[in-house]
Amino acid sequence: MLTTPHNLPTSLIDSYQLNGFVHIPSVISPEEAARFRVAALECQERVKSLTAGSIAEGVFNQLLNVWRVHPVMKELTLHPNVGAVAEKLATVPLRLWHDHLLIKKPHNKMATEFHQDHPYWPLDNAPNCLSAWIALQDVPVERGCMTFINGSHRLTNLASQDLMDRRDIFRKAPEFVWYPRTTVPLRAGDCTFHHGYCAHMATPNETDEFRVAHVVIFMDAAARYARRADGNAHPVSDPLNLAAGAAMDDEIFPRVSC
Repeated sequence: MLTTPHNLPTSLIDSYQLNGFVHIPSVISPEEAARFRVAALECQERVKSLTAGSIAEGVFNQLLNVWRVHPVMKELTLHPNVGAVAEKLATVPLRLWHDHLLIKKPHNKMATEFHQDHPYWPLDNAPNCLSAWIALQDVPVERGCMTFINGSHRLTNLASQDLMDRRDIFRKAPEFVWYPRTTVPLRAGDCTFHHGYCAHMATPNETDEFRVAHVVIFMDAAARYARRADGNAHPVSDPLNLAAGAAMDDEIFPRVSC
């Protein structure tokens, strides 16, 4: 049975608010996950010519805004249950910020080190951003699942962190060394939702299969554009030439449809 906003236990909402992340089983069905996995691997090949996003060779292949170039992946990014559960957890109206496929190759021994997402985003008036990390096949620890630092979403003033430096976030926030950490293996169709400031990492993929996850990132419906604090560009927003303080409310950032 799918987990929907109508049967989502209050305890899971409370857990998200307390810890900054939560594991929600069966946000999409295993059959849907299998179909979307095939589409995701196809998209990985197509993006090389369509230039839908960037490919971060080495740690993983990261393909941005695939919903705009692949009709099947668009179904997943705009999946009504994913968005509705996200709004239930955030407790505010949301819109899509962007999606990205994260495909980790077999026998890839590199981890994605602990980091917060929000410092990379050129957003203002958006304190409730969260990401839905959807497993498109079973993701045990050995295939590259996520580990979270419980409660780290309460620290919202850190500079962006180095994804390749295992100690960077702990230099910027030494207290995180003592926070509990939770590793969350997922079944196909399961999802973890994590707050934009919740520190997280992904383990290496030591298996014989690609690890395919699709991430849908949501922002507050009232979000405004603001250049990143570090001055770096963002591949989604910068080509749009938005003015500082501009509302992010056009068709590129659609409202969640519940």
